[in-house]
Amino acid sequence: MAVKKQSRSTTTTGPRRAPRSQSARTVHAAPSDTDKLPFDTEEVLRRVRHEVRSFADAAMFELAAKGHGSLFEQLIACILSIRTLDEVSLPASLRLLGRAHTPEALARLTPAEIDALIRPVTFHEGKAHQVHAIAVRTRDEFNGQLPADPDVLQSFKGVGPKCAHLALGIACGHEVISVDIHVHRVTNRWGYVKASTPERTLAALEAVLPRPYWVELNRLLVPFGKHVCTGTRPKCSTCPVLPYCRQEGVTSHR
Repeated sequence: MAVKKQSRSTTTTGPRRAPRSQSARTVHAAPSDTDKLPFDTEEVLRRVRHEVRSFADAAMFELAAKGHGSLFEQLIACILSIRTLDEVSLPASLRLLGRAHTPEALARLTPAEIDALIRPVTFHEGKAHQVHAIAVRTRDEFNGQLPADPDVLQSFKGVGPKCAHLALGIACGHEVISVDIHVHRVTNRWGYVKASTPERTLAALEAVLPRPYWVELNRLLVPFGKHVCTGTRPKCSTCPVLPYCRQEGVTSHR
C-alpha cells in the first residue's frame, strides 16, 4: 500500500496524551476498487481518542495515574497483565505494589507471599517466581534501579518486547511501540499494516506510524479493541473509523 508523508513540526508531550502540535501525518492511499477514504493516521487516531474517552484506561496507564509509574513497577505490572484481563490484573498489581513497590521490599517477600497477593491473575504461581527473581536481580545487580534499556529488560525471564516497550514508554517517556493482541488485530483490520504476528506488526508500525503516537497507540487501541473493534463481531456499524477501515478479515459484524 502506498504511503505518503507530510512533515510538520512536532513536540512530544508524553505518553498520556496526543501532542499539542500534531506531527507528521501518514496517509495511505485508498484502493481504487473501494469507496474507503485514504487512511489518515492523524484523523483516525483523533476519532479513536474521542471514542474511548468514556472507557476505562488501559491497566498500566491507570496504574501510573494511581502513583505507580516507576520503571520497576510498570515492568512488574506488565508481567501480571500477560494473558489476564485488565479488570483482574490492575487490582492484583495494586495489591502487590501497595505491599511492596520497590525492588528491595519486593525481594524480601517470598514467592509464596507474592503468589497470595496476585492469585487471581493467569499463571499466578509462575509469575510470582518471575516477579521475585526480577526484584532480587534488580536489587543485587542494578543497585535497586532498573536501567532504561530494552535489552536489559528483555533479559529477564517472561519479559518480551511488549512489556519492555510499554514500561519504558509509560515510565520513561521513550518513543516505543507496544503491540498486544488489540494493537495487532486493530491495525491489521484497518489495513494500516499487514502482518501475521504481533512481532511483525511491531516492525511494520515502526515503518509507518509517526513517532509521537508510538506510546499513545497502545493506550488508545486497548480500550478501542475491547469495546469497539472486538475480536469477534466488531461494532462496525457504529465505528467512527469505518470510512477509513478496510475491514480486513471481518466476516461478521454488528
